[in-house]
Amino acid sequence: MIRSFRGIGNLRRLAADPSDADELRRGEQALRMIDAVEEGGSGWFWQTDGEGRLTYLSDKVVRQLGVDRATGLPVTALFQIDSERPDTERTLGFHLSSRTSFAEYTVRPATGAPERWWSISGRPLFDEQGVFHGFVGWGSDLTEKRRSEAEIARLAMFDALTGLANRQRMRLSLDQTLAQTARSYRAVALMLLDLDRFKTVNDTLGHQVGDELLKQVGQRLVRTVGEHGLVGRLGGDEFKVILPSASNRERLSELAGNIIIALSQPYVVKGSSISIGCSVGIAVAPDDGGDAETLTRNADLALYAAKGDGRGTHRFYREEMLAGAQNRKQLEDDLRVALSGGQFHVAYQPLVSTSDARVTGYEALLRWEHPIRGAISPADFIPIAEDCGMIEAIGEWVLRTATSDAAQWPSDVRVAVNVSPIQFANPALPTLVANALVQSGIAPQRLELEITESVFLNESASSEAMFASLKALGVRLSLDDFGTGYSSLGYLRKAPFDKIKIDQSFVRGAAVAGNRNAAIIKAIVTLADTLGMETTAEGVETQDEIALIRELGCTHIQGWVYGKAIRHGEVLARADEGHTATPVGHRTSRPQRSKMLRWATLEIGGSRGEVRIRNLSTTGAMIDGVEFSGEIDGTTVRIEVGEGRMVSGVLRWAVNGQAGVEFLEPINLDRLGPPPKVRRAG
Repeated sequence: MIRSFRGIGNLRRLAADPSDADELRRGEQALRMIDAVEEGGSGWFWQTDGEGRLTYLSDKVVRQLGVDRATGLPVTALFQIDSERPDTERTLGFHLSSRTSFAEYTVRPATGAPERWWSISGRPLFDEQGVFHGFVGWGSDLTEKRRSEAEIARLAMFDALTGLANRQRMRLSLDQTLAQTARSYRAVALMLLDLDRFKTVNDTLGHQVGDELLKQVGQRLVRTVGEHGLVGRLGGDEFKVILPSASNRERLSELAGNIIIALSQPYVVKGSSISIGCSVGIAVAPDDGGDAETLTRNADLALYAAKGDGRGTHRFYREEMLAGAQNRKQLEDDLRVALSGGQFHVAYQPLVSTSDARVTGYEALLRWEHPIRGAISPADFIPIAEDCGMIEAIGEWVLRTATSDAAQWPSDVRVAVNVSPIQFANPALPTLVANALVQSGIAPQRLELEITESVFLNESASSEAMFASLKALGVRLSLDDFGTGYSSLGYLRKAPFDKIKIDQSFVRGAAVAGNRNAAIIKAIVTLADTLGMETTAEGVETQDEIALIRELGCTHIQGWVYGKAIRHGEVLARADEGHTATPVGHRTSRPQRSKMLRWATLEIGGSRGEVRIRNLSTTGAMIDGVEFSGEIDGTTVRIEVGEGRMVSGVLRWAVNGQAGVEFLEPINLDRLGPPPKVRRAG
């Protein structure tokens, strides 16, 4: 129809000066259709003459372009193509000059008008003789669609909960930042953050409180980082910070410390005061990686190290961390075949009664004999087993093996088996324990389950139900490593423990004069007695500690003083001998010693001379460089242990130019200054 009337402009002129009734009728119908499209929707029309100047443009588009008139102006003076769109292989001017059709090109104002977007199409007009008369076309408004797309794109780049950049945007930003800095040879720092104790908040106070807490964390993080970098949330309680042009490790360390301090301050969420912590891993490009994947991996390794060093701290990436991660990965792979490959065995360490030195039980200790690496410490592979989800299968194997072995021991000898927090959280644990008891045939009271304080981090009704279920089986419960965790008296009141095991950190050095550990042990024993619980002192290594532990009231002793853990066959052999324990450890406790070679001044009876200190402890020193004659035991001396610091002591032995000095009062090794300077005559 438009072709018959040669465009919209001709329709308007025909309506103003009708000469043919039929054409007028058809023209009026066409105009009504055009008006309906222009006024009722987002569509509009345009037309040019043969010179490319507009002869018609819908009024609403003229208003949106902010011009007084459009007729007589070139199309390209009013519209410009969006060059970023993939549908613009050729320019608008090309099609107009080559007289070729085009469809759905995205254009925006070329007039400086407010941002607006249209889709425009057009085709050339020719009459019956093939004479070109210009272009006629149509368009539609894309502004709302483009805004919606932009909003969707924005939302796709931001975390819906905190409003921070999300994982995708952080990855794109890191890629772009690394590409830019590679050309300018500038450094880029990447921080990965993990909240400490956040899971406990979620589990105890609910996800709504956890979400609100994450919002506050994001706000504090943005305030602390400021304009120095981009802050994002990767998901859960993991956050990321990109710091362009940041290479000064002292400043990065300071910023990380400020972040940890800021995020560790108490929060108030829905009336609850909440305290959490934060660990930070830092990697710096290009030294720690030139691409996003490598840099992120190394920052994550640094974060792993920070969490492993006690949390609430930050660590920079070091090359040995990668070697450690590769070693852990290899251990994890080997661990998956160790159980089925028969590489594990259980060793048993005796639990000895302090009253009569009889073995009342054994603790089952897991041992791994690797076919290539040899013996691998549980401290190395147990955390890996917990991380990779193997600890439950391994723990069940230890439980079944230990109860089966114990079935062959005397009926009054117990077996103690460690239960990890992951096992404790499994509702199936009581069933597994019951099955092990049935299959082995041992009495329930002969099985003692050792549980660490960490199970109370998520203390809830399910924890109380687990304790009740285990006690209903008739097994004994022991609180392991008491004193190293939270040592809450509250859970001692609620949890039905039969025994408290005092951690070895309180036992070691307890027999040394001036040590306060003995008082702590006595307090724990008194508490346990009041609650009707037995006590076991762990890590006893010397015979004088046996006497002390007995004097302090502990009911049992465990440690190398009675030998290392032994195989099942040796346990059976000892059973035939009566199960009486004989001490094999050192007779006396040895105080902390520091091996060193430092010069010192020695005074004896008014004479002074230079000697060398080779061993130094809180109670004495071994020296050389001086010869003694006659009876020396008890001879009073003074010796310089620090710059200008003389302490008094007595000689206890001397042989071959070496001697032992016992101090009259213990010294603090941590407060020693630098070694005394050697004074030479001349």
